[in-house]
Amino acid sequence: MTATIEPEVGKSRRRKEDERLITGRTRWTDNIVLPGMLHLAVLRSPMAHAKIVSLDVSGAKDAPGVIAVYTAKDLDPDGAIGMPCAWPITPDMKSPRRPVLADGQVNFAGEGIVVVAARSAAEAHDALEAIDVEYEDLPVVLDMEAALAEGAPLVHEDLGTNESAVWKFDSAEAGTGGNVEDAISSSEIVLKRRFRQQRLIPAFMEPRACVVDPTGTQISVWSATQVPHILRVMTALTLGIPEHKLRVIAPDVGGGFGGKIGVLPEEMMTILVAQKLGKPVKWNESRSESILTAHHGRDQIQDITISANADGTVTGLKVELLANMGAYIGLVGPGVPILGAFMFNAIYKFPAYHFACTNVFTTTTLTDAYRGAGRPEATFAVERIMDELADELGMDPMELREKNWIKHEEFPFTTVAGLTYDTGNYEAATAKAKELFDYDGLRREQQQRRDSGDPVQLGIGISTFTEMCGLAPSRVLGSLDYAAGGWEYAQIHMLPTGKVEVTTGASAHGQGHETAWSQIVADQLGVPFEDVEVIHGDTQSSHKGMDTYGSRSLVVGGVAIVKAAEKVIAKAKPVAAHLLECSEDDLEFAGGKFTVKGTDQSTTMQDIAFTVFAAHNLPDGMEPSLDSDATFDPENFSYPHGTHLCAAEVDTETGRVKLRSYVCVDDIGVVVNPLIAEGQVHGGLAQGIAQALFEEAVHDESGTLTTGTFADYLLPSAADLPSFTTARTETPSTTNPLGAKGVGEAGTIASTPAVVNAVVDAVRHFGVNDIEMPLTPMRVWHAIQHGTTDAGGPGSEAGGGLGSIDASGGAK
Repeated sequence: MTATIEPEVGKSRRRKEDERLITGRTRWTDNIVLPGMLHLAVLRSPMAHAKIVSLDVSGAKDAPGVIAVYTAKDLDPDGAIGMPCAWPITPDMKSPRRPVLADGQVNFAGEGIVVVAARSAAEAHDALEAIDVEYEDLPVVLDMEAALAEGAPLVHEDLGTNESAVWKFDSAEAGTGGNVEDAISSSEIVLKRRFRQQRLIPAFMEPRACVVDPTGTQISVWSATQVPHILRVMTALTLGIPEHKLRVIAPDVGGGFGGKIGVLPEEMMTILVAQKLGKPVKWNESRSESILTAHHGRDQIQDITISANADGTVTGLKVELLANMGAYIGLVGPGVPILGAFMFNAIYKFPAYHFACTNVFTTTTLTDAYRGAGRPEATFAVERIMDELADELGMDPMELREKNWIKHEEFPFTTVAGLTYDTGNYEAATAKAKELFDYDGLRREQQQRRDSGDPVQLGIGISTFTEMCGLAPSRVLGSLDYAAGGWEYAQIHMLPTGKVEVTTGASAHGQGHETAWSQIVADQLGVPFEDVEVIHGDTQSSHKGMDTYGSRSLVVGGVAIVKAAEKVIAKAKPVAAHLLECSEDDLEFAGGKFTVKGTDQSTTMQDIAFTVFAAHNLPDGMEPSLDSDATFDPENFSYPHGTHLCAAEVDTETGRVKLRSYVCVDDIGVVVNPLIAEGQVHGGLAQGIAQALFEEAVHDESGTLTTGTFADYLLPSAADLPSFTTARTETPSTTNPLGAKGVGEAGTIASTPAVVNAVVDAVRHFGVNDIEMPLTPMRVWHAIQHGTTDAGGPGSEAGGGLGSIDASGGAK
């Protein structure tokens, strides 16, 4: 008899994969070396918008080590290849063809024009210097509002407009709430604000890379991607390669954050070059290329109108967005704002709601999914305007939230956006957060600092949030015109010695799937954690799946594993009954053993695995296999939530912001591995705080990215962040048997408004009601001086002030 195995779910195990990932002793795409492999380098446009008048590549062809040089006409002579979009959000959405290489015109700085194949990466890059390109300037299009004005220069002349699509949701039309215009016109308080979501760069650790071997019976593609299965399907559709002749492998991937969710022109380019040469080729971008051309995130203008009664009861919410698509449409980019459309109402009981988004073309790198994908943008806007409403009403901002949020006894609750939240307890999470934060004590200290005129003011920021995780029910995606489903696949192989191989379609890029999946299977089958091996990321071994994004891995992929394990147990049960000479009805399964009820007669899963392998003594008609697979399609999203509180100290003489303390209490349902969950929260907090205080992709008036290095694009280090105080409450999800809710994006979604609310709260008595992100010292200082929402220019003198400031930053 085997000893009772301690439950694995809920245990803080160190990740199995850490040894190879942390030491770097693993296979990143750029580590892959194949016999006879050539290297690619791409000549990229320095111009944001221009005609290609002439292109002379003869010098590159004669350069040392160069094997071939290709232009757009060489790789795609018919001009038939265009990058795919999986989410056409409206039937009339305008989506210009994005070629593999620029074909006659460049539409953003960094667009590829020529690819060189050479014996070494250095020789390929050196050869780029010998290429001559003559450009004819075209007007750049950078400002979204100006792009939509009559007579504005067009990014794509053949489209006749810079408007890609307009998508709307109205609660009155959908039958989920009242008419928002009626709510606004009849309310005692109406507040309007404009918020800016700046453009961000995912900045993953490993730049994008692709290796292609065309020499076997299949074309093998290694890519630093989040989506090997989607990449395989989209490559087949884009290039016309039979899908069964494509094998896509995502080896260990050094981060993604949504930035590796696309299907890249460089991936298609690498495949085409490999096919033409009949040799393995590798493309690996530099960090500068990555910052310039890997898709960017966010970049929205948000016009928000909220209405309420004098007692603080909200009555309506109206959202009008402009979303910058860049020069082309990404794989899911058009739908990113639509994900946010269902979250602007957040945890609040708005009776009426209207949402409208206009997607706009500009001469910039395209935008697409970035950690949270629409949900952070929505949470930021609603949490910021709730603070503004509280100030308008003279209420404590926490009191206003408590007055309007969904109470725990009201779950399940169908929102004004039409989603049904299954479980939650905002009161419990908030109470715990306030206790850990010392909310009342910090409010008293804040008042003391104001009364004393302390040059360092204290602000308290609140963010109470929920999000839709587990992308996604396939029927919901279908109703939103998304091309694919939201199911996930898993397979379990019982090996003869009782060990277990788990194949998952949810391919990890640093999340800890191998560890968490092993814990789930260990509990389900009653085998030791160490006896489980997780296989992923290769379409030949993991032959189907929907990959990893949108906090879906555990709540969809993990559940598929549970379902597959249930089938393994069901297959093993008749074998156990046969071996124990009893009826199946007399058996119970627990801790890896089948036991005859009321007796000590039992047999283990390991014993059954070997019995099935030998096939000497099986029930009549049974095939000798316990292997099982399952595909799980969720019926609903999962809805994690939490309360994040931030205390920020603002030096009013310099504008410097220091985060004094940060407390978050998240409800992510049942936690499989608390250590992994804590890491996910910490990483998410770092990214959300970075948006608030540090990061911004900036273009000059010619469309050149001026933040093209990490010297200019500011990423925070550990020294720039406080020690986080984290805790959890738990209301298990009812939409999946694990009770899990998802954690990968929570920190990013909640933290940005918490920090901005804290800084604005610290200086609100100087007449400041907004500061554009990132909240740099200069922007904070300027806002204090002018009592303005404008980060760059002079504004109205509202409220108190510090008087004039001399050049050294000292108060006069």
